[in-house]
Amino acid sequence: MLAAVEYGEDGDTFACERRLHQLGYRRVAGTDEAGRGPLAGPVVAACVVLPDGIDTTVFRDSKILSAKKRERLAAHLWESGAAIGLGIVAPEEIDRINILRASLLAMRLALDDLASHWPRPDYLLIDGIFTIDDAIPQSCLKKGESKSASIAAASIIAKTSRDGIMLELGHQYPQYNFDKHKGYPTKDHYEMLRRWGPCPAHRRSFRGVSDVS
Repeated sequence: MLAAVEYGEDGDTFACERRLHQLGYRRVAGTDEAGRGPLAGPVVAACVVLPDGIDTTVFRDSKILSAKKRERLAAHLWESGAAIGLGIVAPEEIDRINILRASLLAMRLALDDLASHWPRPDYLLIDGIFTIDDAIPQSCLKKGESKSASIAAASIIAKTSRDGIMLELGHQYPQYNFDKHKGYPTKDHYEMLRRWGPCPAHRRSFRGVSDVS
């Protein structure tokens, strides 16, 4: 585990990656997930290795960015030569293993997906407090999206990818307005649940869905 000062707390969000490079780790990846809180849809994780020369200062926690800004940065990452992997865990699997395990599974799947197209990372920075089930050296960073540009980039890819899935589910199940609330527990979503009941995209183990199942 790296010292706290190396986690970007001085405002340098690439300090952790830079220190790991100095220690001999050349392919440092960040991973984060999107969709732990919603009542519907998958949990989606991304794993990202930023390319040399990219401006790391533009990557921030996806939750503080506008949707348009997230989309622009996601497109920039896909076009920049960043190594990117995605992991998606469906609602029925979330119900089976619980959302925490599903989130960690999505991160591991994202790492595996990246490694199927790019050289495997040799170090992993994870947003949160739990490691994933993999032998790769890894460190957990609380509020990692604000401390590591690689994790922030992963948060942007995960969020925009999940939003795209929810837009597709919105077309498939238009009565729930998934395209608007993305499955989160909004007043409108609860109203649609009470009116129509849950659909296959809903997480039936979640309170608010189980109440009307």
